[in-house]
Amino acid sequence: MTDNDTTESADGDETVRRNENTTEEGVFHRIEVGDSYVTQGRTITEADVMNFAGVSGDFNHIHTDDERMVDSMFGGRIVHGMFVLSAATGLVWQTRTIEERNAVVAFYGIDALRFRNPAYIGDTIRVEMEVIEARERHTGPGNGTVRYEMDVKNQDDVTVLSCEIISLLE
Repeated sequence: MTDNDTTESADGDETVRRNENTTEEGVFHRIEVGDSYVTQGRTITEADVMNFAGVSGDFNHIHTDDERMVDSMFGGRIVHGMFVLSAATGLVWQTRTIEERNAVVAFYGIDALRFRNPAYIGDTIRVEMEVIEARERHTGPGNGTVRYEMDVKNQDDVTVLSCEIISLLE
């Protein structure tokens, strides 16, 4: 490969910024640091919150008790942060093309997860992502990992969740 900027990370993986002339197969080889994506919105419903409580077993009153939460610091019930994260990954999946979906080997990890502000029932969330790193893999499945900076924002452009997610791609 030529015309690529490569540095070696502390764990020995290469961090690669690909040149657009790369001819290797796979979606990974076409991803560039700086690529960005914005998903469509998704409105969080009462059913979402109660279904997530049932599936997760998290029936904490901050998510499920209107009466108790009305005079709280939040002014009402808030949505499970982990639901927001799960819904965000679904929005990202829906934004991908069929080719990009087929190239996903695995959800590889998550770093720097922070719940910045509460999300409420009725909020419409969207995801803004930017590629901040691409690491080529020479062994194991996939061509490499891609690290995205991800912000989940509500309808008022307030960030409710931020993190770095890593995908293993072909």
